[in-house]
Amino acid sequence: MRDRNFFKPLLSLLAGGVLMLLQSVAGAEEVQVTHGSEFSHHLDNNDNFSPDDRFLVFDTRAAEGYAESRRIAKVEIATGEVTMLYETRNANEFGPVVMAASFAHQGNRVAFIHGPADPTGPENQYEKHRRIGGVASGDGSREIRFADARDIAAPYTVGALRGGTHRHEFSGDGQWIGFTYNDAVVRAHGLKIGNDLDLRTIGVTKLGRPVTVPESSQFPTESEGFSVLVVVVTPDPQLGSDEISYAAGDSWVGRNGYLRDDGQRQLARAFIGTVRDKQGQPVDELFIVDIPEDITKPGPLGPLEGTDTQFPMPPAGTVQRRLTHTSESRHTGCVGIARSSHDGSQIAFQMQDENDHLQVFLISPNGGEPKQATFVQGGVTSDARWHPSGNFIACVAENKILITDVRPGEEFGKSKVLNDRAPAPFALVWSHDGKTLAYNRTVNTNGQNIAHIFVADCKTLTE
Repeated sequence: MRDRNFFKPLLSLLAGGVLMLLQSVAGAEEVQVTHGSEFSHHLDNNDNFSPDDRFLVFDTRAAEGYAESRRIAKVEIATGEVTMLYETRNANEFGPVVMAASFAHQGNRVAFIHGPADPTGPENQYEKHRRIGGVASGDGSREIRFADARDIAAPYTVGALRGGTHRHEFSGDGQWIGFTYNDAVVRAHGLKIGNDLDLRTIGVTKLGRPVTVPESSQFPTESEGFSVLVVVVTPDPQLGSDEISYAAGDSWVGRNGYLRDDGQRQLARAFIGTVRDKQGQPVDELFIVDIPEDITKPGPLGPLEGTDTQFPMPPAGTVQRRLTHTSESRHTGCVGIARSSHDGSQIAFQMQDENDHLQVFLISPNGGEPKQATFVQGGVTSDARWHPSGNFIACVAENKILITDVRPGEEFGKSKVLNDRAPAPFALVWSHDGKTLAYNRTVNTNGQNIAHIFVADCKTLTE
């Protein structure tokens, strides 16, 4: 499938506004890659560039929501040509829904959310606890397999899950997929905090170890990998402790893990977890979970597959650690998606500064004091995305895309404006070679609000 209007370069923009530690520079040339009003082109804060940087993968959710997202596609940046990678069948108001697509860093594969295959009503429609990870070929053949298996009837299958997976992200070597998770079984048994039945947590799939489950009318019987949960959540965390009731905003730490204090490389995911302070108030803090290479051995907290009233428990060797302790400070809480530099040495996250504005902070996965990295008047309005070199981060402040220097030295914390234009950009993502930044803007197209993909050349700001 091809969009009729290809790659229409826009005029260079003059970046405006003077912000704290912000250098106002000539804006980079911005190019609109997608056109037309047939569907939107959502990047969704994922790893959207193909390994060769030629393509960007996207979903087609409408501006009003995701119910109409029925396609996963890629666009060639140089030509604007759109290729469908997967399209749902039997689509109706209840689903299936496919969205939130990510390219693998190696190999021509794309992971994404897939809802029930043939939804007929509210009892089997798309829900947070009713979805799995699809894996499609990036060549346009529309072949699909599934990363994780789903089994919600006892006795539960080891290596399968009992709920819904979301925000699927390949590890740097392509051997793992990380995800957030909502359990259907404990939901059905009423495990909750107040009226909240969705105690979100985090898991991983190790590909190459298929799991077979009993036949289901809505989901496949075989997966591409062995899946476990790696983060423990509880409906009633002990006040003032490191126990959490909710985990999300997760991503891999490094393309190849991080370097521990003992000099060993460690596979891990960083995430935001909700603790309760000493007064019982919820506070979001930054955590990390170390993941063992062998995830097939049950740990001391319970079976990998869970029980009717207990979540699946992490495998032996899993270590969950808290990295921030803001609950007793004036500026409590961490925000957004925790993202690591490619070498795994630093994790970026959002937290309030002394002026009560959200800024990007950095911290080592081994712990220590967070270091403020952006100093933007009014604060930032998006999560940070790391340049592959680890020397720069990109984020948004109102309508501005900022490139911030995070190299040690006098330039640390200084930001330059890549461009400044409404409507505000969102879903930033760097190319693998670090030369291009891609993002979405919502554009009124033929009377409809359509998310279109734009790219900007960043070479001069990251040298």
